[in-house]
Amino acid sequence: MSGACRLALATVEGETVSRTSESHGSELQGRGATGQRQSRSGSVLGIGMLLIAVLAACSDGQSNSSQPSNSQPTSTSTTTSPDGGTGPSGTSSASRARTACTAEPLLDEVTFEPAGKAPSEYSITSFDGTIIRAHWFPNEAAAGEPRATVLMGPGWSLAGDTAIEGGFVFKSVSIRAMWNAGFNVLTWDPRGFGISTGTAQVNSVDYEAKDTRVLLDWIATRPEAVLDRPGDPRVGMVGMSYGGGIQLITAASDCRVDALVPGLAWNGLRSALYPSELVKIGWSGILLDSAKDGNIEPILSEAYDAGASVGQLSPEQIEWFSARGPGDLVEKIDVPTLFIQGTVDTLFTLAEADKNFQILAGNGVPASMFWFCGGHGTCLSEEGNPDRLGARLIEWLQAYLADTVVAPSSPQFEFVDQLGTSLVSDQYPPAQGEILSATGAGTLELKPEGGSGPATPPEGSGGILDGLVLGITPAQAQNAVEVSTAPVAESTLVLGAPSVSLTYSGTSPQGERPTLLFGQLIDPGSGLVLGNQITPIPLNLDGATHQVTLPLEMVAHTLLPGSSVTLQLVANTVAFADTRLGGVVDMAAIRLELPTAVGVRPL
Repeated sequence: MSGACRLALATVEGETVSRTSESHGSELQGRGATGQRQSRSGSVLGIGMLLIAVLAACSDGQSNSSQPSNSQPTSTSTTTSPDGGTGPSGTSSASRARTACTAEPLLDEVTFEPAGKAPSEYSITSFDGTIIRAHWFPNEAAAGEPRATVLMGPGWSLAGDTAIEGGFVFKSVSIRAMWNAGFNVLTWDPRGFGISTGTAQVNSVDYEAKDTRVLLDWIATRPEAVLDRPGDPRVGMVGMSYGGGIQLITAASDCRVDALVPGLAWNGLRSALYPSELVKIGWSGILLDSAKDGNIEPILSEAYDAGASVGQLSPEQIEWFSARGPGDLVEKIDVPTLFIQGTVDTLFTLAEADKNFQILAGNGVPASMFWFCGGHGTCLSEEGNPDRLGARLIEWLQAYLADTVVAPSSPQFEFVDQLGTSLVSDQYPPAQGEILSATGAGTLELKPEGGSGPATPPEGSGGILDGLVLGITPAQAQNAVEVSTAPVAESTLVLGAPSVSLTYSGTSPQGERPTLLFGQLIDPGSGLVLGNQITPIPLNLDGATHQVTLPLEMVAHTLLPGSSVTLQLVANTVAFADTRLGGVVDMAAIRLELPTAVGVRPL
């Protein structure tokens, strides 16, 4: 199976892939620049139909059996960390430098039984009687020697990975790759999805986190698993999106986790799904449709309906999503963590990982940051080297799951810019350079025509996931007020969250929907929106003069000599729910500030 096919089948948060490969048609949520929304129950473009096309294009007869392959991995019974430390095999040693953990198993005794036809399948009874289907893949090359274990969490609505040669993102982080790195692997179906029972609570610390803690209890009973003390298996966690979020709430509530690599995760569902109190309606529809065969809370459908109807959530819905965290729980994490986030992720943006990183780093917890051109979105620029993600992930796990912990030698921050260049810095965030600024003024008509998106991939770019995300991806708008920076004299790296300040006045008709406009940055050379990111800006259109200053979404963009950036202020976008249209906004003063970084070098 090609790398593109593996990525398509494993990473879309709108995916409806199950281990039985069943697909169900569902309507991609989006609207054109005219502001007209497609029906979520329509049949113009179904997630299921896209999945069928992907399966047809990618099918190569590969079995998705959970039975391990008879071929042996290339790892030996002992591996070496990048800095020469002992690998993740054997028993614990006094030289192992770890945060002291005194947590006891959640359950006095774990109830489980073999399940399914494959020897790797187990049904494990969680704390409240929910049955969690687990998939156990002990290291084939261990020859009876206990190994550290990696828990690999799936994305939203998905069952746990059982494809040995596949991969939840790239082949370099497949079950086989984890074996080759010296680890056992445990995957599982989260409650409400796959074969597990129960109702999905969207990574609640009171439910999904406790399920994972029971899995830790179970691993501690396995002879193949190395223990640091009775009941405390040596474990790391990996996974993207839903599989990233579960890591944070688990580590915040159980110190038996030894290393984290959360990918495409979030700090708060409110800030991620409801910025400036406006629903990301496109992603909301995809996520809801993908979970139609699972068992989810009715409030998820109710929240989508509210967003589609008036663009906003009720206080009860806001409270429910806010309680899902991880939020303040991140303060409790003291586990070495490598954050992986996508520069073009429009669901969980770079800011979500940045918040989590700042908390851990501020508490003195070992943390690194890795950004790639991907995630919940489409990479319309140069992708760069896709193998870097897997290499960094495995390096992190081997370093912090070794008998003797020696920090990885890689720089603290690695990312890729729109040119596909891998860049690194010894610190995150890098040192700040000169602020690039631009000023202007203008009048914006609040009309449905000419808004931001949907995107059209440049010739030769795009990927197999475009059918899911292009319809909700921002693009250069026709109806916009623009302010441009001066061309730079030398190569300059724009990195971080730009700032926009407005002095404005305006009026709009009465209505239930909120009054906002949107800010996005355009690369005049390519015509692309930087990072596919757009930010809602709340307005008070009562006829009086007001001021507002707020950050835009974070970006990573290299300005070559002679190039510039254009700020577009637009009335509507395919990425968010409809706002109140009609009337005009007079912007007497507009100021854009772009942060730049220095001390960054090519990898």
